[in-house]
Amino acid sequence: MARIPPEVLKRAKQLRKQIGQANYAYYALDAPQISDAEYDRLFRELQRLESDYPALVTHDSPTQRVGDAPLPGFETVQHVTPMLSLNNAFDEDEIIAFDRRIKGALGESGEIEYAVEPKFDGLAVSLGYQSGALVLGATRGDGYAGEDVTANLRTIRAIPLRLPEGAPKTLEVRGEVLMLRRDFEKLNEEQAARGEKIFANPRNAAAGSLRQLDSRVTATRRLAFFAYGIGSAGGDHVPDNTHSRQLEYLQSMLFPVASQRDVVSGVTGLLGYYQDMGEQRASLPYDIDGVVYKVNSLRAQRDLGFASRAPRFAVAHKFPAQEEITEVLGIDVQVGRTGALTPVARLAPLRVGGVTVNNATLHNEDEVNRKDVRIGDHVIVRRAGDVIPEVVAVVAERRPKKTVKFVMPAKCPICRSAVERLEGEAVARCTAGLYCPAQRKQALWHFASRRAMDIEGLGEKLLDQLVERGLVESAADLYELTAETLAGLARMGEKSAANVVAAIKASKKTSLDRFIYALGIRNVGEQTAKDLATHFGNLEALIQADEGTLQDVSDIGPVVAASVHRFFSEPHNRKVIERLVTNGVHWEKVDKTGARGSVLAGKSFVLTGTLGNMTRDEARQRIESLGGKVSGSISKRTDYLVAGDKPGSKLDKAQQLGVAVLNEPALLELLSQER
Repeated sequence: MARIPPEVLKRAKQLRKQIGQANYAYYALDAPQISDAEYDRLFRELQRLESDYPALVTHDSPTQRVGDAPLPGFETVQHVTPMLSLNNAFDEDEIIAFDRRIKGALGESGEIEYAVEPKFDGLAVSLGYQSGALVLGATRGDGYAGEDVTANLRTIRAIPLRLPEGAPKTLEVRGEVLMLRRDFEKLNEEQAARGEKIFANPRNAAAGSLRQLDSRVTATRRLAFFAYGIGSAGGDHVPDNTHSRQLEYLQSMLFPVASQRDVVSGVTGLLGYYQDMGEQRASLPYDIDGVVYKVNSLRAQRDLGFASRAPRFAVAHKFPAQEEITEVLGIDVQVGRTGALTPVARLAPLRVGGVTVNNATLHNEDEVNRKDVRIGDHVIVRRAGDVIPEVVAVVAERRPKKTVKFVMPAKCPICRSAVERLEGEAVARCTAGLYCPAQRKQALWHFASRRAMDIEGLGEKLLDQLVERGLVESAADLYELTAETLAGLARMGEKSAANVVAAIKASKKTSLDRFIYALGIRNVGEQTAKDLATHFGNLEALIQADEGTLQDVSDIGPVVAASVHRFFSEPHNRKVIERLVTNGVHWEKVDKTGARGSVLAGKSFVLTGTLGNMTRDEARQRIESLGGKVSGSISKRTDYLVAGDKPGSKLDKAQQLGVAVLNEPALLELLSQER
């Protein structure tokens, strides 16, 4: 291998530094230091040097952001810690309530310190670094698993391929991929010149660019990135006291971080920041749809924990909805998974919040009548963030002489079955249940989804074909499909068909709570399904339960009880369940007697601090499997506090209330005895 002259080594190092500084100035500081032409000149010079001296090429060189050959598809990546979404707030009262909940949970009487930052309108991603090098990049996906888009993220100039000296051994950075407004306008100009697709807004352009199977296409798009947090870190140098300090640390590691971030105190500080950002919104270099408030103390964040799929310590305060006026060309009726009939206004196309809107929901028959929306009316349409557009009101002064009133059809527009509206309900429903093709597709998609039966590869497009060809009429039919049948469908080869059949077979072994959730019973989510499985212990007892018995289950009231009873009273539903069992679907028996006799049964646990041998989520699952319950806050009704490392204020509160405290070994011993 030819020796590289010292002057060439020196020049290559200079070029990489200049290009890196230019990228940081452009994307992180929004203050370009050099022209595009000068940037291109430096880049081409580095390319020539690396071409003349191949040994100069390193994996983290700026020239390696050009992308690789197309991939056949994206691999799935499991997040080490879930990437959960935030709860939304839309008015001051909700923010006041949020602050009040934080104070109450932490036992604080003074003002809480919050880290505040813009809410980017982009795509959340996770970046994994080992020994300072970028090794993995993934989309958020469903929060628990995303797509491996490492090749595409490597092409984004704002993302460091290698971190500066002193970086921790491992670091997971979370942030948002987006497109700056100026780059979006330039992209659309180029697309129009080539006669190609024009993107509706920067977020749409960023999403399409990031999810390219050919990373060389991504490399041609000027995507930006802003870090907003640390998922995990393995090292002593990462701040562990406040969120704001962690953002400063990320900035020192050359990650772009929003310069509009701040630290404020109390509700007054939150609302003041919201007003300031609302005034700055139009002048920012990127789109935002609100602001984010996070309790600044990381210890307090750990104490507050999570509720369902969102953190308790943070909230997104959304900006007011954007509204426009257009004409109602027609009112169609859509049929949902549960048979709900929803009137939808078909609109003369309009742009609201940077998106072209053709349809807007009218919610239900009562709403149509209350607003007196008619075909031919001019209406105000609102779109808030990613929320489905809705018709807000009719512009009465622009109503033409001839308009057509809406009447809810007496028969389902999909299957022509009877439509009924139960007393006390606002929604009319198709009575055909799983026989209705519209409900069938959605019910099957829910049944196969990851949180239900988890049938990998059985996506919406494949289910559409199976239903439209009459190959599947209920969930039970899925377990009678063959690879030969699937291989005859569009975009399904022999290998893909075999994989789907294998996934269907693997799903036969499940848990009772997953099976109950997969049935798609109205008002029954994952937690309710767990409560039902734990209480009844077997499916037969659940099917036979009347509404009064169902209300004996913790947290189940009359509405949910009625939904469950009505579902199992339907002969067709029971027939489908019988066929599912006949076709091999089974689950481990819930030892209801053992659970009742367990020391954990009915006991309330609170988890705090970091556990060494399992995550807090794993601990929660093991406790619940033995009949215990896990809460997020300490009270006199708490039976045990499980305290790991850095337990925070919950330990103090437990001691004040006389709550029994278990360390991790004591919990493991308790779980072991119960097993």
